[in-house]
Amino acid sequence: MKHGQTSSQLIGALTDHVGFWMRQVSNHVSQRFTAKVETFGVTVSEWVILRVMFDSEVTSPSALASATGLTRGAVSKLVERLRAKDLLTRVEALGDRRFQDVSLTAVGRALVPKLAALTDQNDEECFAELDGGERERLVATLKRLVEVNRLNKIPME
Repeated sequence: MKHGQTSSQLIGALTDHVGFWMRQVSNHVSQRFTAKVETFGVTVSEWVILRVMFDSEVTSPSALASATGLTRGAVSKLVERLRAKDLLTRVEALGDRRFQDVSLTAVGRALVPKLAALTDQNDEECFAELDGGERERLVATLKRLVEVNRLNKIPME
């Protein structure tokens, strides 16, 4: 420590870090989106499972785990919650309860486009101040960071 310097002057401020600003924006976007999807009675994690399932007629919990980066146990809990809300069905394989298929119910399939519209609305509200070029550059930069850091788990919380 130099003469006259305090220990707090040796470390940077919170706001000196890129991570601080990313977390600030991420929390803002996430909190707004969480409030929106909860008006439809689902959590963000449930929305992700519904959206992943929307692209296929039938899938398995293990395929959902692979697609989302969640553990099989976490997916099983989400599947059970969505089943209890009548948003998906689960059919056990004949003779072996360890294997099962899941699919969206008509109610679940109808809900996905409504939630997707909320996603678009949330993006527009949170990033409206960015012009098209700024938004494209931000997304490209974030995608590059995801790629170079090999981030393959879908963010859910």
